[in-house]
Formats: sequence, C-alpha cells, structure tokens
Amino acid sequence: MSALAIPESRVLPSEEEVRRLVAAVLEGVAPAEPATTAPEASVEPDRSPASTESAEVAVGADHGGYRLKERIVADLRERGFAVRDCGTDSTEVVDYPDFAHRVARLVADGDCRSGIVVDGAGIGSCMVANKVPGVRAATCWDLSSARNSREHNHANVLALGAGLIGESLALDIVQTWLTTPWGGDRHARRVGKIDEIERRHLAAAGAGAVR
Repeated sequence: MSALAIPESRVLPSEEEVRRLVAAVLEGVAPAEPATTAPEASVEPDRSPASTESAEVAVGADHGGYRLKERIVADLRERGFAVRDCGTDSTEVVDYPDFAHRVARLVADGDCRSGIVVDGAGIGSCMVANKVPGVRAATCWDLSSARNSREHNHANVLALGAGLIGESLALDIVQTWLTTPWGGDRHARRVGKIDEIERRHLAAAGAGAVR
C-alpha cells in the first residue's frame, strides 16, 4: 500500500459534508458585521440671536442712566421683547452697584437671558456685573464693540454710558448686541478659559456661596 493510500476501513466525508464543514468554520472565524449606529450628534454652539418673548431682558440703571434706561425699555417692548425693569425709577441720586448687581443676578441665575446696565460712563456698572459669577459684561460704545462682545466674548450683560453716547446710537447698540449670535468655534476655547479662571478664583477664595 502506498503512502497516499487510505485504509478501506476509514469512510471519507461526502463533498456536501465537506462544504458544510468549511462553511461552518468560515462562519466561526469571520469578523462580525460592525453594528450600525447613528452618527454621534455634534454639539454646536448657540448661534441664534436672542428671540423676543422667550428671552427676557433685564434692564437697570442709576440716576445718570435713568432716562436712557426708560427709552431702552420702551423700545425693547415695542419690538416685542419681554423686559424686567430693575430700576431706578427717577433721577434721584442712587448708587449704581445696587442696580447693576440686581441685573447681573437675574442673568447669572437664568431668570433672564440677557442684561443691560446703564450709568454715566458704563464702566462702574460693568465692573459690578462682572463680579457676579457667570456674568460676562462688556461696555460698548459703538456697533463694532457690540458685535464683537457677543460674537467673540459671549457677553451676556451690556453696559452703556449715558453720558458718552446719544440715545439713537444707544438704541442701535442694544439691537445690534441682542441680535448678534455667539460665534463659538475658536472663541469657545477662549471663553472657556475665562470661565475656568473664574472657577479657580472662586474655589481659592471659598466664595462660591456669596450672593
């Protein structure tokens, strides 16, 4: 009997059985089909301008900004915005920190989407508002600074100086500021660093519960 001869006692599988065996082996080693899942939704920054009724605007001023504040409130309401008037209610001398803080708290707490503070120069009220965690206030004197503060810096409180800009320009600044969308993208990283610096100092000072 040659080396290639097969003993008669051994029964070879049929061709059909071989095919079934090969198919079973291949099925066992073949990689599983990758599960089809819906593509993960990308998170896009909020680029929509502030709406009217759904985005209440808090507005406050000291005695120096009272008259301009009244004009801003009236103009916003005429345009359909919901407005929270935080005072003051006359030209009687008051302290701007009280009203700027009131507006800033409404924004920081989420009661109002945006805030506008008015005093003589727009600087002191801006400083006050920026002391409130979660607020990014910007003093704007023209349309370019209004657009930039919203698109690049994600400002949520606008500060105006009634003694430095006229009423017509102030109203244009307010509308430009409210309707300019947040740019996101590369600006988001930088604004994120602003927020991180704020959190770091709050933690270091133990001031997280200060109101």
